[in-house]
Amino acid sequence: MQNQTLTTPALTAPGRLVRVLTTAVVFALLLAGTVWGTDDHFPFGPFSMYAGVNGPDDPAPDTRVEGTDATGAILVLDEHNAGVRRAEIEGREAAYVADPDQLALIADSYAELNPGAPPIVRVAVIVRLHEIRASAATGRWHEETRAVWQAPS
Repeated sequence: MQNQTLTTPALTAPGRLVRVLTTAVVFALLLAGTVWGTDDHFPFGPFSMYAGVNGPDDPAPDTRVEGTDATGAILVLDEHNAGVRRAEIEGREAAYVADPDQLALIADSYAELNPGAPPIVRVAVIVRLHEIRASAATGRWHEETRAVWQAPS
């Protein structure tokens, strides 16, 4: 049995230049995304949804959007039936509180995605606050309705 030594060819000057330039471009994109970017610029944005932390006794929020259709049925509106993700609702919560009429767009989106379904006549942003004590769930919660849009009669 012979010992065989594997040798790796040396990286050429153009190869090193390509690697250095690629590294510099990626670093510049990460830096720019961190300073000026938003979550939409992933993977170069700051991904701010993970930037904060709740205290050991702070409640854990769970946001949902409920729609009431013309028959009185209550539906959870999400990305499948209304084209809106929970993260988008959480990110725009202050805007919905300030101007609940913006929630009409979610009802419109529901109508487009569900032709023939009874129309949505009420949209509400509801936050369930799960109680936390010493970083552990207590099993207790309460809900807050943060914004409501009602279709004109």
